[in-house]
Amino acid sequence: MPYLSLVIPVYNEEGNLERLHAEISEAMKVITDDYEVVVTDDASRDRSWEILCGVVTRDSRWRIQRFAGNCGETASSSAGMKAAKGDIIITLDADLQNDPKDIPKFLEALKTADCACGTRIHDRADNWLRRISSTIANRVRNKLSDENITDAGCTYRAFKRECLRDINFFRGAHRFLPTLFRMEGWNVVEIPVTPRERFAGQSHYGVWNRLFKSFADLLAVRWMKSRQLRYRIAERNGFTDKP
Repeated sequence: MPYLSLVIPVYNEEGNLERLHAEISEAMKVITDDYEVVVTDDASRDRSWEILCGVVTRDSRWRIQRFAGNCGETASSSAGMKAAKGDIIITLDADLQNDPKDIPKFLEALKTADCACGTRIHDRADNWLRRISSTIANRVRNKLSDENITDAGCTYRAFKRECLRDINFFRGAHRFLPTLFRMEGWNVVEIPVTPRERFAGQSHYGVWNRLFKSFADLLAVRWMKSRQLRYRIAERNGFTDKP
C-alpha cells in the first residue's frame, strides 16, 4: 500500500497533462518514492484520455479511470478518493495552478493535524474578477456555514485516509470538504500555497460557479450542521477501540 495517493480530477486538460506528470515526478524525487497518482477523467471531450493512457504506459505509479458521461468535479474527486490506496490523500487540480513542490508543506502540517487545506489568498495569480468573486464567495460560505476557511475554493488539500470514513458525498461537496471533516471531529488547518497561473486550456469556473451555482450546496451544509448530533461519552468499559 502506498504512503501517498495524489488524487486528480481531469476535464479537458490535454494541454496540461504531460507537464503535470513531469512536475509531479520531479517534485516527488525529493519527497518519497512510495506514492501513487489516481486520475479520474470526467468524460473529457479533448485528447485528455489518450494522453493519460500514454502516461500510464511510461509510469506504473499512475492509475487512471474514465467516466462514461460528465458528472462533475465532486463525482470525479470522490471516485478518485475511493480508488486511492494511500494512508495520506492529497487532492490537486490538473491545470498546474497547484504546485507539487508544496507537498512537503502539507505533510509537515499533518504531523499535528488531520487535514491541511491550501490557501491562495496572498499574491493570487487569478485576474481581478476571479479574485473578487472568490473573496465574496468565501465570505458568504463562511457566514452561512459558520466557518472560517479563508479559501474554500482551493481544492489543494491533504488529509489522513480515515477522515473520509463517515463522509457522504453529494453534488458540490468538494467545496465543503474541510467543513464536513470538522463536523466529524477532525482537526483542520490551513497552510499557504504557491499561486500559479493556468498553464493551458480554460478555467471551468467563473462568477456563476463561485457565487450562485453552489448556493444550494451551501444551504445543504448549513442544514446538516444545524441537525448535527452532539454528545460526549462520559465513561466506557469493555471497549478495545479508542472513544
